[in-house]
Amino acid sequence: MTERAYHLHLISDSTGETVGSVARACLVQFENVKVVEHVWSLVRTKGQMEKVMQAIEATPGPVIFTLIDPRLRDFLQEQCRRMGMACISVLDPVMSELARHFHSSGAASPGRQHIMDAEYFARIDAMHYTLAHDDGQGLHDLDRADVVLTGPSRTSKTPTCVYLANRGIKAANVPLVPHSDPPSELLSVSRPLVVGLVTDPERLVQIRRNRLRLLQDEVETDYTDLDLVEEEMRQARRLFSRQEWPVIDVTRRSIEETAAAVMQMLSERREIVQATDI
Repeated sequence: MTERAYHLHLISDSTGETVGSVARACLVQFENVKVVEHVWSLVRTKGQMEKVMQAIEATPGPVIFTLIDPRLRDFLQEQCRRMGMACISVLDPVMSELARHFHSSGAASPGRQHIMDAEYFARIDAMHYTLAHDDGQGLHDLDRADVVLTGPSRTSKTPTCVYLANRGIKAANVPLVPHSDPPSELLSVSRPLVVGLVTDPERLVQIRRNRLRLLQDEVETDYTDLDLVEEEMRQARRLFSRQEWPVIDVTRRSIEETAAAVMQMLSERREIVQATDI
């Protein structure tokens, strides 16, 4: 029996990043539903919208949109009503509440959230730093980082750092190697927040075995020996305790959840520093 695919149309007058993020955050809750996403970005004229509506009529499905131009919004909503199609504005509830609270209607400028401002360049700078300081590289200027993640191999250090860099946070990562002392640069940093990552040894063994299979390497090595991995994790925890570094157990966390925990730690640290400076 062929699995049914549901169509979902995402319409934006900008890059589509906002509406796409909202849609994905919702879709992960529907594990057994197959969805085909149709992304329509930079839709800013009625002619463009008419072409989008033709596509929606050909592949009917709910519409989620972020549009500022009231004429385009009205046209889209009217056409969706005609087709009996759900039409959902992502920003309306938030904008309405903020407008009420600020006593202001806001500026109707498509793509305004993506203007190349200082925050944009900070993200680019953070990404460059993070890529140059992946997997123990660039230890000479580790103190320039905002965050340094450390832990045994395959504890999600690199993807978490990349996620943080996308938020404008300079994140470096330093792996802990069995039977080797941690780099002196890691032990002596003073500016960055250093966070230790740990995970369940059995889960880590499975992840490492899968990694070796992908590389077509021998699966059963010291790298995947459960007893040795358990000792590796104990050594890591002792180091984190000795250095008084905060620890995050990533066993049941997604990359986003780990990054959120790191950002919360950063925020709390900054509040403490600000309170001390007062």
